Amino acid sequence: MLRLGWFPAPMHNVTIGFVSRYLPWRFPAVKYLSLLTVLPAAAWAQNTPDLQAKLAALEAHTRSAQSAGDNAWMLMSAALVLMMTGPGLALFYGGLVRRKNVLSTMMQSFILMALVTVLWAVVGYSLAFGEGLPFIGDLRYALLQGVGGAPNPDYAATIPHQTFMIYQLMFAVITPALISGAFAERMKFSAMLLFMTLWMLLVYLPMAHMVWGKGGFLNAALGGKIPCFDFAGGTVVHITSGVSALVTALYLGKRLGYPHEDMKPHNLVISFIGACLLWVGWFGFNAGSALAASSLATSAFVATHFAAAAAALGWVVAEWKRSGKPSVLGGISGCVAGLVAITPASGFVKPFPALLIGFLAGIVCYFMVAKVKQKLGYDDSLDAFGVHGCGGTLGALLTGVFATAAVNDGFKGPLGLVDGRPGQIWNQAIGCAIAWALAIVGTLIILKICDALIGLRVTQSQEVEGLDLSMHGEEGYILEA
Repeated sequence: MLRLGWFPAPMHNVTIGFVSRYLPWRFPAVKYLSLLTVLPAAAWAQNTPDLQAKLAALEAHTRSAQSAGDNAWMLMSAALVLMMTGPGLALFYGGLVRRKNVLSTMMQSFILMALVTVLWAVVGYSLAFGEGLPFIGDLRYALLQGVGGAPNPDYAATIPHQTFMIYQLMFAVITPALISGAFAERMKFSAMLLFMTLWMLLVYLPMAHMVWGKGGFLNAALGGKIPCFDFAGGTVVHITSGVSALVTALYLGKRLGYPHEDMKPHNLVISFIGACLLWVGWFGFNAGSALAASSLATSAFVATHFAAAAAALGWVVAEWKRSGKPSVLGGISGCVAGLVAITPASGFVKPFPALLIGFLAGIVCYFMVAKVKQKLGYDDSLDAFGVHGCGGTLGALLTGVFATAAVNDGFKGPLGLVDGRPGQIWNQAIGCAIAWALAIVGTLIILKICDALIGLRVTQSQEVEGLDLSMHGEEGYILEA
């Protein structure tokens, strides 16, 4: 009799009738017990459609609340990453050059916010995140067709596709801007625009697709042949920009008077402000790459902050020991080096490995800037290669060591060496090698094209006068006599 309570509502009338007509004569007590059991079951069955509707509505409200929270965090993260380019990087780089080139240096970061945005809307997003081939996407999202308010479950199931698109744009904006630190004070503005356009098409977009695009060759989550872990852009952003920066610096040659002429930073105060803005903005860069307001975002946030702090100390200690004085420039450079190194690992490592990655990055990047650069004699004006190229490579390799499923359980198994999977270090090395090769070959081709079409370097008189006046007709500082 108890099982009859799960039958559809019409059956309950038969059940109750049977109980009331037959059972009382043989077992009078059963009548009341049966009614106590059957009547609630009947009421339950009659109310089931309403309950199901309420449960469905509750589930819909829950999904809506989660989507709203995730979307709010991702829009904030996109704004934080954009802040890294302007004002963060613009101020950081602007203060490190000589006074006569401050505006031209800041203008390079600013104009890329506009140039890359337009390129991204036309074909960039599609080539990076359309399915296409293992090495480049197709044109399904060209002119942003099909990129609207509905989520794309392949990339982020709880936020609008358009939110995901605009967030990824901010990575595309800052990456070429990082390269400008290597050729600061000596490249034509027109050549810079052409160079960056071609670089986005030939280097950044293929690398972004390989690592993050569905079916990309190195994509660890969406069908890549070689799973390379890169949570927020160690290979895509920092290795490609840093290595391209070195190639560009070598191709252009040294600044006039380098290294004998005084080329000290003209305003470390604004560089200090820029570095602090980069530190804050990097939380959107790394924690935002969780693509949700989740515990993984918290873990990436913590790892990012710890690595930056440890790297600042590592650089300052190394510099203090070598030169006898800890410098402000060393502190802010170390902080950026730590942020670079933790970028690929931020969503995979625990806090104390993050401290170690940061500390090692501070020491290694200082060594590259203070000793290797000096010994080899190349003029990487603002140390884009020493910080981003080397820091990104170090961080990507160490990701293979310290990545653990205890932090990121989305990959169904052990992740790195600490989980008992040493082979991941080899996968990371392959990803680094591909990024290095693509950056070297692609950048050389682009430089040759730009040099042949419009020329790359300003004239000697323009360089002596300064690019603020010779390229833009303006001065950063108007000082009264």
